[in-house]
Amino acid sequence: MSVRAGWGLTCALSLELLALGIWVGGLIVLIGAVIPAVFNTFGGQDSGGLFLTKAFEGFNRLVVAAIAVLGLSLGYRRWNGEPAASVSRGEVIVLALMGLIAAVIILVLHPQAAALQAQAFALKDEQARKAAFEAFFRLHMPIRSLYMVNLVLGMALLVMKVRRSYRREGVPA
Repeated sequence: MSVRAGWGLTCALSLELLALGIWVGGLIVLIGAVIPAVFNTFGGQDSGGLFLTKAFEGFNRLVVAAIAVLGLSLGYRRWNGEPAASVSRGEVIVLALMGLIAAVIILVLHPQAAALQAQAFALKDEQARKAAFEAFFRLHMPIRSLYMVNLVLGMALLVMKVRRSYRREGVPA
């Protein structure tokens, strides 16, 4: 492997791991620390819910950047052709599924949920407010499930990368 190809692959693989770390680590922090802290600290459902909506919007922007980095890096590794950094079909499939799920959340479900949440916050009538929150939570359930699926897929992609590095070093995986 040439020095130039080595640096390119090192950068590509490092950026992939960084992007996956942001994606997977970000979800773990949001789910395991931020959500419980918000609902145990903030005064009411309105302020806590609005904060979490903004937090997930920020996370979603990071996910868009991460998917771009992962896709470009994967493309570079495939184009480079270096056997030590080959791209497996499993990596492509998992990354495509992660991107598809992220697109559904970011482009379709999250905007709908944010609109339902804003509508519920704006209502003064308690019955109408309760109905609006029920509609919000019905939509929010699949969003949470899709985030969890993406978390598992991200961890699977990390495992694939670790296993590939073991095989390259001759360590049985």
